[in-house]
Amino acid sequence: MNDKIFSLPIKSEISPTLSQRQIDQLPVIVVDHPQVRAAVTLQGAHLLHWQPQGETPVLWLSDNTPFAEGVAIRGGVPICFPWFGPFAEPNHGFARLLPWEFTAHREDANGVELTFTLRDTPDTLASWPHAFTLTARYKLGKTCTIELEAQGDYSITSALHTYFQIGDIDHIRVSGLGDTFIDKVNQGKLTTQGGDLTFTERTDRIYTHPQAVSSIVDPTLKRTIDVHHTHHSDAVAWNPAAELSKTIADMPDDGYKTFVCVETARVTQPFVATPAAPARLTTVISVKR
Repeated sequence: MNDKIFSLPIKSEISPTLSQRQIDQLPVIVVDHPQVRAAVTLQGAHLLHWQPQGETPVLWLSDNTPFAEGVAIRGGVPICFPWFGPFAEPNHGFARLLPWEFTAHREDANGVELTFTLRDTPDTLASWPHAFTLTARYKLGKTCTIELEAQGDYSITSALHTYFQIGDIDHIRVSGLGDTFIDKVNQGKLTTQGGDLTFTERTDRIYTHPQAVSSIVDPTLKRTIDVHHTHHSDAVAWNPAAELSKTIADMPDDGYKTFVCVETARVTQPFVATPAAPARLTTVISVKR
C-alpha cells in the first residue's frame, strides 16, 4: 500500500518536494523529500505514511482499507474529534471523515511542515452544536510532530489514534504506559499492571497515568519507537488479536500481527477550549536503533 501512494500520478506540483495526488476517491498530499517520505489525505487530515530517510515505514496502513469519501481509513493516524470512541455516531467523531483545507506549508533541508484546517459547517452543527476551528500541524523529518489545536468554547475528548508498524505483536513490549488502566475488554474495570505491556490476547486499554514517553520495543524490526505525549491525560493501547481482527472488514485477517496502536489521548480528563485559549494535543514520534 505504501509503495502505491508514491507511484500515484501527480495531479499538481506544490513545490519540488510536495505534490497533490489522488488515491481512489481521496486527494492526498505527498511528501518526497531527501530526509523523509510522507502522505496526508485531505479527508481527515489523515497521516497515512511517515518514513524518515534510511528507515522502514513507521506507520501501519491496512491493505484492505478503502479510500472513499466519508469512510474511515484503517491505519496511519486518525484524528478523533470531537469525541473518542462510541460516545456518539460516528465512532471517534466526524473530523476524520470530513474534507479539510490544506492551508500552509514550508520546507527546509531538514523536512517539511504541513498545516490543515477544519471548521464547523451546518452539518457538524446539527450533530454537535459548537462552532470550532480545528488545526492539524505536521512537522515531518527525522522525527514526526503532530499538533492538534482546537479553538472555540467546549469540552471534548480526543486522541491521535496512531497505528505503528511492527514486526510481530507476539514479541513487542511497550514501556512508559504507567500502572493503572481502564480495561475496555473487561467491562471498563480499573486495573493495575506491573512492568511493560505485552500482547497475548485482545488488548484495549486507557492508561490514566502514563509517563511522558511510551516506547515500543521491537526486536523483530530491531528498533524502538518512542512516542512523546504532550497536553495529554491518557495513553491508549490497542490490538484486536486474531478473533476480532477476522471480523474487521477493512483489515486483513492477520493484520493484527504487524501493528500496535499507542495513542496520545484526552479521555478521562477532557480538554477544554475557551475563547481565550485553544486546547492542544501533541505527539512526537522518533525511532532509534
